[in-house]
Amino acid sequence: MPELPEVEVTRETLPHLSGRVISGVEIREPRLRWRWRPRCAGLPGAPSDRSTGAGKYLLVRLRRRPPDPAPRHVGKPALAAVRHAAGKHDHFDLLLGDRILRLRDPRRFGAVLWTSGRLEAHPLLAHLGLEPLSRALHPERLHALTRAHRTSIKLFLMDSRRIAGVGNIYAK
Repeated sequence: MPELPEVEVTRETLPHLSGRVISGVEIREPRLRWRWRPRCAGLPGAPSDRSTGAGKYLLVRLRRRPPDPAPRHVGKPALAAVRHAAGKHDHFDLLLGDRILRLRDPRRFGAVLWTSGRLEAHPLLAHLGLEPLSRALHPERLHALTRAHRTSIKLFLMDSRRIAGVGNIYAK
């Protein structure tokens, strides 16, 4: 499973998506973490806006609704030129004119999910706690949060309902 730093690095290294027009979707492997059930007929032609993160999730919002894509980042998304052929573990492409946003996931733990509702209300995102890189998580707030629980600090930090995106590697 990726952890917050991997998601943030991927998000920061993706070229800015704003203004790119989605020209199509290619699904080579529908059996990712959850079986793909395409419902994105209105997607091609929608301009992409920006990428954000929420815990261990990489989110790409669209200006036009519905639908809004919320790709869950577990594989390694990358913006590549169309001329690059898909590899064995390249399961999903979001076509952006002369570029492709591609999900590469050798272990198939990732997923690409679409929602037309508010992203914050999505069942995978609704329970997430504070973002560790946000201003909302300051030392005094972290101290107050830990006082209400009787658990080890490692388990507390790894509980995404309290703090989003901190995994085993970084909670040691």
